[in-house]
Amino acid sequence: MGIDEQVIAAAAEYARAAFAGDSSGHDYAHTLRVCRMAVRLAHVEGADEGIARLAALLHDVDDRKLSPNTHESLARAREFMSNAGVDDDTAEQVCQIIREVSFRGSDSVMPSTLEGRCVQDADRLDALGAIGVARTFAYGGAHGRSLHDPDEPPTLDMDDEQYRQRTSTSLNHFYEKLFLLKDLMGTASGRAIAERRDAFMHAFVDEFLAEWDGER
Repeated sequence: MGIDEQVIAAAAEYARAAFAGDSSGHDYAHTLRVCRMAVRLAHVEGADEGIARLAALLHDVDDRKLSPNTHESLARAREFMSNAGVDDDTAEQVCQIIREVSFRGSDSVMPSTLEGRCVQDADRLDALGAIGVARTFAYGGAHGRSLHDPDEPPTLDMDDEQYRQRTSTSLNHFYEKLFLLKDLMGTASGRAIAERRDAFMHAFVDEFLAEWDGER
């Protein structure tokens, strides 16, 4: 039995309210892009599109930056699904996806379900390509990060705690996270899209550094 369209519509409105006013790149538009891509990947990979869709819409509502008090319990996602009448089995599948989706440096996990891999790939794809470049600098600006500091090299191979505690430049973020994502994709269709977006970002960073140094 599929997930009712009224539940999907309510989840979208719930996410819209949760991210109202955000300008750091983790906004409602990000949620919608992840949802669209998760459904696209699920369709190609043969995953349950309804589960992927609902999990994508709720994947950030208990994000550590937005709601640190509910991050571990996923209380906001659980409360929404309970109030919306989502059955317990489906709710647990969605919560499992949300628990596994985030990038955690060297502690990142491959989701245990195909639906989870579709949602995780969709979330990571939104950190790549032209949108990824825009979100990186939007987030950096919102958090007072400098564009680039040649005297501050990137820190590589960080675990979850090191990654969360790290305050770096926007350009270093490409090396510390974004350039790693292509090789962490969990679906064949996600990897194919990531290849093109990763190439775009490498070209952007090469141009950025050449302009920074006055070479172009």
